Amino acid sequence: MRRSCFTDEHEVFRENYRRFLQQEVLPHRESWRSAGVVPREIYRRMGEQGYLLIWASPDFGGAGIDDFRFQQIMIEEDASSGEAGLFHTFHSRLVAPYLQHFGSREQQQRFLPACVRGECILAIGMTEPDAGSDLAGIKTRADNKGDHWLLNGSKTYISNGIIADLVVVAAKTDPERPRQIGLFLVEGAMEGFARGRNLSKLGLTAQDTAELFFSNVKVPQSNVLADPTKGMHYLMQALAEERLLTACSSLAAAQQAFDITKNFVTARKAFGKTLAEQQDVRFRLAALRAEVDIAQVFIDHCVAEHNAGRLTPAVAAEAKLFTSELEGRVTDQCVQLHGGAGFMREYEICNLYANARVSRIYAGSSEIMKEIIARSIFEND
Repeated sequence: MRRSCFTDEHEVFRENYRRFLQQEVLPHRESWRSAGVVPREIYRRMGEQGYLLIWASPDFGGAGIDDFRFQQIMIEEDASSGEAGLFHTFHSRLVAPYLQHFGSREQQQRFLPACVRGECILAIGMTEPDAGSDLAGIKTRADNKGDHWLLNGSKTYISNGIIADLVVVAAKTDPERPRQIGLFLVEGAMEGFARGRNLSKLGLTAQDTAELFFSNVKVPQSNVLADPTKGMHYLMQALAEERLLTACSSLAAAQQAFDITKNFVTARKAFGKTLAEQQDVRFRLAALRAEVDIAQVFIDHCVAEHNAGRLTPAVAAEAKLFTSELEGRVTDQCVQLHGGAGFMREYEICNLYANARVSRIYAGSSEIMKEIIARSIFEND
């Protein structure tokens, strides 16, 4: 399908980024998956090429480009030539913007240049063993001791948790007010901060996901992100973009699954002719093609709305819900069309299928997305 949303500048960027992935990422993909973590060096390599925090001001070493289409291009190319477990988009567009929007000038000067260079890798700590989507249920707490805050608690399922140098940690700041949360910048070397296991996962095997523990961690006042009573508000502001990022990723993965399956059925023979000559196979792929193209039009529209500052949380939830469910359907159908080969790790469709399962869970589960959409229908009349 021809897309009219990109300029010549975007296409040049796409070609350059694709070349970078083919040289720096694709050859190492399998070793990273086996290791369960990507090397820190790849972040530095991305920083050298200007692919991290491209929205950051030139004062901090960024390009000052806030056009979301550049990140969309990177997400799309990651699906075809990169590694889904390299969570650079999470670093650049999900965590770093907290520093941009809510950090003090001193905090920005202290951390953002190193984030742009890939020397300071970011993570965010929200989820706990007994609190996922309901942030009001977190138990991690921070007590104000005057010149510092004392942080105690734990987090789990933290992306980049093993390699992160700086973690934005959500903690309650008033036990009597469950929705009063602060955001604290915890640096890797702080006493009392410990990392647990690199958790073994169904998919995204190259992406480190950790448990984090905080035992009387002294967080200086200079590491508190804005108002320590308004963390919930800050987190809610970032959710629309987070869901758009996930939607772009899910759709790009679905497109990649379709592409490699098309190539597979074109070459694979059964009963004297290729699978692509079988009517059932042709009709299945035709139906998937239509769904993916329709979703692409909607996502490109959402990106345009986001660039214009008009993307609403409800529409972002629609995008995330539909594309994550679509990713699951497409990868499942594509595994089926691969036959027994689809169950083998050496075939990329197997990895895409495993990766797809979490898309309906993280960044807000499908059930949460439906609730957000439903509220927009019935509470805005």
